[in-house]
Amino acid sequence: MVAKTKIAFVASDVVIAQNALERLSRRYGNVPLDQADVIVALGGDGFMLQTLHGTMDLDVPVYGMNCGTIGFLMNEFHEDDLMDRVSVAEEEKINPLRMTAECSDGIRHKALAINEVSLLRAGPQAAKLRISIDGKVRMEELVCDGALVCTPAGSTAYNYSAHGPILPIGSDVLALTAMAAFRPRRWRGALLSNKAKVRFEVVDPVKRPVMADADSRSVRDVVWVEIVSDESVVHRILFDPGHGLEERLTREQFT
Repeated sequence: MVAKTKIAFVASDVVIAQNALERLSRRYGNVPLDQADVIVALGGDGFMLQTLHGTMDLDVPVYGMNCGTIGFLMNEFHEDDLMDRVSVAEEEKINPLRMTAECSDGIRHKALAINEVSLLRAGPQAAKLRISIDGKVRMEELVCDGALVCTPAGSTAYNYSAHGPILPIGSDVLALTAMAAFRPRRWRGALLSNKAKVRFEVVDPVKRPVMADADSRSVRDVVWVEIVSDESVVHRILFDPGHGLEERLTREQFT
């Protein structure tokens, strides 16, 4: 006899997700997270990121069903045949970015980002950033509204809105993209190895304050930020066959 797949359902606070949680729990059962074979997340992309961050120590794949808007990291919502869908789902493994940020008070903050780490001006004047790659200064001064480093999985999010490139899933590269670059004029960024260590230093942080953000977790008044890909952390995401990240990233470039 084949053992039944044990599912742990989690849902965002929106009404449609909470209603779905109640119905699906009655139909398929709902075990605690630490007893699950698979976690089913009900919500949008933001909730999916929250779920991945919150369950990364469990080594359990996450299957998302969209109860939000875009749902790039989610599968379509259907209540029927969930066990069958989960059993044939294709798994994508992604590594997050690790951010270390030092603030003007000398305190250092660490955070992981599945999509991107971004630096944004936090005052009326443009930010001035010095950019180093692997310990070598590559740009002495970037005057801009901000800059970000993103993973392939996050390249269609904030990065794409800032006119950065879409990166194929599984590619060993990161994108460094400027937001509203003033000097150098129209600088569009760079493609970097995922082994690279990126360091931003804030030039004149008192006059031109900057905040750093890792998947919506923000740190204010930073003086420098270092970003590396963390291969010790692996997020496992399940997608319906033919609708994985590679297909979605390719499709996004032709729509």
